[in-house]
Amino acid sequence: MNKFVINDDKSKLNINLIHSFLTNSYWAKGRSLEKVELSIQNSDCYGIYLGENQIGFARIVTDLVTIAYLLDVFILEEHRGKGFAKKLLAAIFENPKYNTVQKWKLASRDAQSLYAKFGFTPVTSHKNQMEKVKNPS
Repeated sequence: MNKFVINDDKSKLNINLIHSFLTNSYWAKGRSLEKVELSIQNSDCYGIYLGENQIGFARIVTDLVTIAYLLDVFILEEHRGKGFAKKLLAAIFENPKYNTVQKWKLASRDAQSLYAKFGFTPVTSHKNQMEKVKNPS
């Protein structure tokens, strides 16, 4: 595997790359650059880099106690299948900052097997869960 770096330094994030990927994804289609910038500003964010080039991203919304929500995780298409997603997720879940988080949540329609390797399981009962959706993008 090529030499890679993972960090949570927001100043190193390639916002245009992140926006370009997200706005074309099934979960954030059409999300504006301004909304991407605001979401990054108000979240913990991780980039994965090969040299100076960002190849992936993940973001976490959390109170560091009761809940953490993992969102906007991606590895660029040309770098998939090389273990970078596992390395990115491992760096996040091994960060002692999140040791006190009681519950992690995420939504994915195509990467359940990846997340299962990190202990995620399908939600078996939706009876008590509710949501309010104003504008999904």
